Amino acid sequence: MKYLKTILVLLFITLLFASCKNDKSNSKHDDLTVYQCPMKCEDGKTYDAFGSCPICKMDLKAIPSISSKTVNADEISDESIFNLTSKWNTEEGKTIQLEDLKGKTLVMVMIYTTCKAACPRLVADMRNIEAQIPNENLKDLNFILVSIDPETDTPERLKAFAIENFMDDEQWTFLQGTKNSVREFANVLAVKYKQITPMDFSHSNIISVFNSGGELIHQQEGLGVDNKETIQTILDLTNKK
Repeated sequence: MKYLKTILVLLFITLLFASCKNDKSNSKHDDLTVYQCPMKCEDGKTYDAFGSCPICKMDLKAIPSISSKTVNADEISDESIFNLTSKWNTEEGKTIQLEDLKGKTLVMVMIYTTCKAACPRLVADMRNIEAQIPNENLKDLNFILVSIDPETDTPERLKAFAIENFMDDEQWTFLQGTKNSVREFANVLAVKYKQITPMDFSHSNIISVFNSGGELIHQQEGLGVDNKETIQTILDLTNKK
């Protein structure tokens, strides 16, 4: 009888320990899930437990929480330009892929260095944007100028152009690709261009802003236009919460 009591006590302790372990495991899982109204009532407010929306009474939907998103921080979305596998030469003579630019907000424009009309204005617009960004935000920002004339705009020519236009700091990058990669990238940015003489191109005047994951967030079209929305987009993307 004495041994039977001892066995029952040990069995009870074992079951109690297993129950506590399962509770901790479930708690860890719950920490990775939050709930939100599918109609995004209350500006997308989230809840820690399942229930009904207090506004529209619909059942809350489970979504990954911030902590679970960090696990997949290195993933690239289907909308990211980092899915493009083409190779590019920088003004420093390095060969990169667009994915190598991941991690910073990107401000991109397509130009060619022998242009005497629109491109100098686009360059001035890029410089104007840079001048309005606080220094603490610049470290999370990369200005990218992609040549639409890869035959003329060698890395050496791009480097000289960068120096001539005071765009040789760390936050500036110039890219030379192939005719095919330039055409592919222009299609992504909705930039149209056409060679009209051996040295001249007609082209769209668009400055594009991408988040650190390579997703297109904003575009500014035209020359010398009001860039207030562009600046605000960049600040929103580079400000640390």
